[in-house]
Amino acid sequence: MAAAADPAEGFFASGPGRALAFGFSFTACLLAAGALTITLLGHPGGPEAIKLELSQDAGGVHKPAAPAHFGSDEGLVAGRVTRPVYAGQALLADPALIENSAKGPLPRIADDGRKPMTAYAGPAAPGAKFKIAIVVNGLGQSPTATKTALDNLPAGVTLGFVPYAADAQDWVAKARERGHEVLLQIPMESLDFPESDLGPQTLRSGQEEESNIQRLSWAMSRFTGYAGVSNLLGQRFLTSSEALSPVLTYLNRRGLYFFDNGAASQSVTPVVASQVGIPAAQSGPALDSVQNPSEIDRRLSDLETQARANGTAVGSAFLYPATIARIAVWARGLQARGFVLVPISAIVSQPTKP
Repeated sequence: MAAAADPAEGFFASGPGRALAFGFSFTACLLAAGALTITLLGHPGGPEAIKLELSQDAGGVHKPAAPAHFGSDEGLVAGRVTRPVYAGQALLADPALIENSAKGPLPRIADDGRKPMTAYAGPAAPGAKFKIAIVVNGLGQSPTATKTALDNLPAGVTLGFVPYAADAQDWVAKARERGHEVLLQIPMESLDFPESDLGPQTLRSGQEEESNIQRLSWAMSRFTGYAGVSNLLGQRFLTSSEALSPVLTYLNRRGLYFFDNGAASQSVTPVVASQVGIPAAQSGPALDSVQNPSEIDRRLSDLETQARANGTAVGSAFLYPATIARIAVWARGLQARGFVLVPISAIVSQPTKP
């Protein structure tokens, strides 16, 4: 399916966006990013303290524990994960699903066959015949914009978090506690690279496979609790089967799904995903490439039309204030119109390899 350009593309490729992308790379290394994002999207402000619950016995009874800060100042998950960690009732980390690597915790398929994509999946409401999934991208970099999204979006919306913010794990825990499914957004080579550059950890076409896997592993170790991986930019990277295939193979072996958020109009994701056997989904046209409330409403209505025709529909958006506001209003009457909002894991395809 050909997808429209991600609205974030223009944001990152613009003058302020390039400054933000430059800031992203410094965040990862020097904790100096975020200034332009905060200027564009709001003022600094951290999440409220999150009380995580740690499983205390083998019987699965969750007993209260003292408040825990799960992220380090460098944006890493602190220490080894040796017991299940919960955000409210939502699983945030399970040692059976984690490889405690030198970089940090990496997701893996458990010895009993359980996968992170199911263990960390958001709840899917039963009932309605027509299912709609929406992913809102870009969370974690601007505290104000992230908090606005968490405070206003219904739990059925899947949230994509960037790997650069020092407090990303805290925000992910808050999202999981509120019932959201979470995606990790991986920085990928843009169409106008190096003019738009997301930093030294960006996956690039033309690079050796091992180099891209190392960069991918770095991003995957920034926080836990995500069911799948998505692209951050990637207009060029997602058009290269040679570059994308080993990445999707690696993600599949770690029990994750891949979501193509529609940034690349010539994406080869559907073909490559089918070849490697990874569960995948691809967004249709971006909901907010035009920042106008009536246009966003029209595209949300288009999702309903697609869902009635096909049974499911998928959309993606950026966390612009107008986008958050219109999705929140639209979702209130969704059930009455015969639709249900579901996380991406509820509708990803399950390709069978020949």
